Amino acid sequence: MAPAETLRVNRELSLPLAEIELRASRSSGPGGQHANVTASRIEAVFDVKASESLTGAQRARLLERLGPRVTAVAQDTRSQLRNRELALERLRGRLADALAVRRPRRATRPSRAARERRLAQKSRRGEVKRARRRPSGDE
Repeated sequence: MAPAETLRVNRELSLPLAEIELRASRSSGPGGQHANVTASRIEAVFDVKASESLTGAQRARLLERLGPRVTAVAQDTRSQLRNRELALERLRGRLADALAVRRPRRATRPSRAARERRLAQKSRRGEVKRARRRPSGDE
């Protein structure tokens, strides 16, 4: 399969463009009268459940994070071709972000200096608020 016929998402995944539905419609973006007669808005839709390119783990991760259909829209330019490129790039970005495996956070305790800074900041903030108060009417 030629590289132009696939969308490279990351090192492990390339999607054939046949699995991505591209729809064109009239844009609400720039173009004036041109926008009234040309279908330059592009919507790229990827059906996660129907894809044969995904592994089980990839499919599960995408379904959990993005749902059964992933959509990206571009209507930035007057050119349908450029909007097609932008929509595919946005779709690629969304898929890549969702497929990224995040390392679990390791719980740590704040250092003594960090605790002292936090308390000093709290007391400074308290002083600012105390200074704003109306003087007490004891006299």
